[in-house]
Amino acid sequence: MLRGLVLALVLANAGYFAWTRGFLADYGFAPPIQSEPQHLAQQIRPETMHLLGVSDAPQLDKVEPPALQVAVTCLQAGLFNEQQASTLRLRLQSSLPVGSWSLKSSVEPGRWIIYMGKYASEEVAAKKRTELRQRGLSFEPLVNLELGPGLSLGHFNSQADAERELAAAVKRGVRTAKVVQELPEVNGLLLKVDAADAPLRAKLETLRPQLAGKALLTCR
Repeated sequence: MLRGLVLALVLANAGYFAWTRGFLADYGFAPPIQSEPQHLAQQIRPETMHLLGVSDAPQLDKVEPPALQVAVTCLQAGLFNEQQASTLRLRLQSSLPVGSWSLKSSVEPGRWIIYMGKYASEEVAAKKRTELRQRGLSFEPLVNLELGPGLSLGHFNSQADAERELAAAVKRGVRTAKVVQELPEVNGLLLKVDAADAPLRAKLETLRPQLAGKALLTCR
């Protein structure tokens, strides 16, 4: 009986295999055909399709990094007298772009100081400096060397400001100081370059002989 069951299973498997492969189609036994012909009808020139490799993939345009912003600085130099300005103007016109520079009238205010001196010698001035340090008072070197040997307790753009500060210094024990004008008010022409980028600054460097020793500084 067991032998017959095994034989039946073998025959059933063989029949199922033949049925799935279509070997029994001539006898009316075949599995249903799974197909979707409507999809084939919708294809457009399928023979032209091919897989893209890496070399076939479209190349995106390279995105250039944004251009670095060029730093610009406002520069000025001066003051120049009429003769100096005349020489400088000729070089500016031939070297710098039109409209990039200007020479305009300007005034440099006088310099007023709280002055102590003039002392008989530098040794006396040194002794006074030591005394001021002991009192906690600050001082600065003189710009006008004709006032030396002497000391400045501070500089100001107006006589009124200097007088006001002197009154405060007297309350702190200063007795021999006074207000003097160290430098007079100066009228002249001021060179100004509003937007000096790197190329323009390089051209300005070539004009240093015509700047009469005046330094190029950031605009105030």
